[in-house]
Amino acid sequence: MFATINGKRMYLWRAVDSEGEVLDILVMSRRNKKAALKLMRKLLKKQGFVPASFVTDKLPSYGAALNDLGLSKRHYFGGRKNNRAENPHLPVRQRERRMQRFKSPGSAQRFLSTHAVVYNIFYTQRHLISRKTLRQFRGQALDQWRQVTAAA
Repeated sequence: MFATINGKRMYLWRAVDSEGEVLDILVMSRRNKKAALKLMRKLLKKQGFVPASFVTDKLPSYGAALNDLGLSKRHYFGGRKNNRAENPHLPVRQRERRMQRFKSPGSAQRFLSTHAVVYNIFYTQRHLISRKTLRQFRGQALDQWRQVTAAA
């Protein structure tokens, strides 16, 4: 996904796990091997372990970055395999419109990183659970949110 910031096209690199939670977002000016390596290294350092597989789109930068890290055998791409990462762009687009565009790459990075954490607290896959369970999960998320905001 890309966003225009001060007239320049900036790319939003997002990492999403198999359950749809946003792991990390990185705002970069390019979609090349160097940017992909930065994202992959940041993710591996943050997660503390190597995942069983990496699912990406067909951008060659991902393959080159994973090859440099020695993880190319775990790389899958193509078809609709990366829909989990591509679909949740809508909340970012809505926020971008409400904020009347991002003013700088740094402010976009700060906002999107914070937004991803808040999104993960309240995000539930509604099609997999009953209404009663959904209410319980939303109640727990709201309690967690109140605890976090009370501490700040």
